[in-house]
Amino acid sequence: MPRKKTRFESFFSFTRHQRRWGGRKHSDLPEDLEQLKSMLVESDNRTPEMGQIKSLDKHMDNLRIQFAGKPELLFHHAKLIVLVRREFDTHENYRRFRALWERESAFLRERSDLRWLVSAADTFADHDEDPLTRATAMMTSLLVNTIKVCETDRFIHGGESTVQKERIKRVNNGYRALFDGLTFINVGIDDTLRNMRWRLEPYFAHGPAGELAAEVFARLQEHDTAYSRLRALHHRQRNAWWD
Repeated sequence: MPRKKTRFESFFSFTRHQRRWGGRKHSDLPEDLEQLKSMLVESDNRTPEMGQIKSLDKHMDNLRIQFAGKPELLFHHAKLIVLVRREFDTHENYRRFRALWERESAFLRERSDLRWLVSAADTFADHDEDPLTRATAMMTSLLVNTIKVCETDRFIHGGESTVQKERIKRVNNGYRALFDGLTFINVGIDDTLRNMRWRLEPYFAHGPAGELAAEVFARLQEHDTAYSRLRALHHRQRNAWWD
């Protein structure tokens, strides 16, 4: 695995400095957050670029295209994440990011898509001073990235979309070995995910990072993921892991 650069090495990276040139004008953020909730980013017919963009100005312009028709506050939130990630005035912009979540957690959780909820979790995990906040946020990121790996693997291997009832019978009748001591989940009745949810509850109650984690977990039960597909087959109510 490639080694992450040290801070000393990063300081002398031309690309690192290039990626945050012009950050000052993008860090002048408004104080009236209520107005930003009702204001929508203007429509833009351009197609957003994919991949990395070194220029911060171009990156922010490309980002604005992606938020066309959405509340300005969501674009404001994304800008803070970009500025923190590009290490422009990191301490101050993370302070603004955290203050935004302290004040507008409900709005951000309701209106943000999973991509930006996970980006927010990554930001908490990288920069918060509280170890429990970082752990809760890292757990959120790990959860979603595991699902992404699972679903990508299913897609590229042409996974069957229909349930193989014979395989469910085999699993529930004792064919449970996966690898290295792990077993399949007993379809329809297993308590593994319910117990995991119970263990997650104290983390979900821990400030904005916990609220973010709870929102992400809930959405993974609704979208077409391994969680929701198991949920559809689950019939032992006392072992339910969703609200």
